[in-house]
Amino acid sequence: MPGKHQHFQEPEVGCCGKYFLFGFNIVFWVLGGLFLAIGLWAWSEKGVLSNISALTDLGGLDPVWLFVVVGGVMSVLGFAGCIGALRENTFLLKFFSVFLGLIFFLELATGILAFVFKDWIRDQLNLFINNNVKAYRDDIDLQNLIDFAQEYWSCCGARGPNDWNLNIYFNCTDLNPSRERCGVPFSCCVRDPAEDVLNTQCGYDVRLKLELEQQGFIHTKGCVGQFEKWLQDNLIVVAGVFVGIALLQIFGICLAQNLVSDIKAVKANW
Repeated sequence: MPGKHQHFQEPEVGCCGKYFLFGFNIVFWVLGGLFLAIGLWAWSEKGVLSNISALTDLGGLDPVWLFVVVGGVMSVLGFAGCIGALRENTFLLKFFSVFLGLIFFLELATGILAFVFKDWIRDQLNLFINNNVKAYRDDIDLQNLIDFAQEYWSCCGARGPNDWNLNIYFNCTDLNPSRERCGVPFSCCVRDPAEDVLNTQCGYDVRLKLELEQQGFIHTKGCVGQFEKWLQDNLIVVAGVFVGIALLQIFGICLAQNLVSDIKAVKANW
């Protein structure tokens, strides 16, 4: 009988997983770089890069931080996943998996803590918004962010319009020389659909009126309560977005770990 030859298939790195992970991460790398570039450009426009101490001068949140932090994280993750997959570098792939896993567990822990300590989170959100109310005129990006939030959620201040007493331009003290004294920003105003031109002075002196009268001119509900209501009304959509992000993260971790296993199997066969 002729001799039989047995052929054993040698382990190999799966091309589909490798190039899918590469393509998936190159998008994140580019987007992260874009976010980071926008953040640094915004800082340069405000003169922060030439005066680093300006980073700590703002009493509230500088929205540019969001672009810089998110862009930085996305860039690091995208680089590690992209180069790790392309060069079959197990160190970068493991770094990608661990980093992504850490972010996933931080998100999970934040969600659980937010559910368990709802009252504490509400108090912290009130404090956070009021700190930004104080710094409203200190930074144009923060000002635009607060105006957007108040217009979008039809609210004014953290708990109500009187929170604007915390701002030196809007407080109602007799010694306040500001023309905006006892007023609120225009973003608190109830917009007239017939108005073509935005009246930025619509909030002047409005808090000198009785509370029932104020309701005809400005939104009197606080942003914390309105945000909670918005979350309840859009719970399915919000939950769907978070579940989608979590599934993408888990998929990325599994893909990277599978690629690491393939690479180790190939190296063990050398």
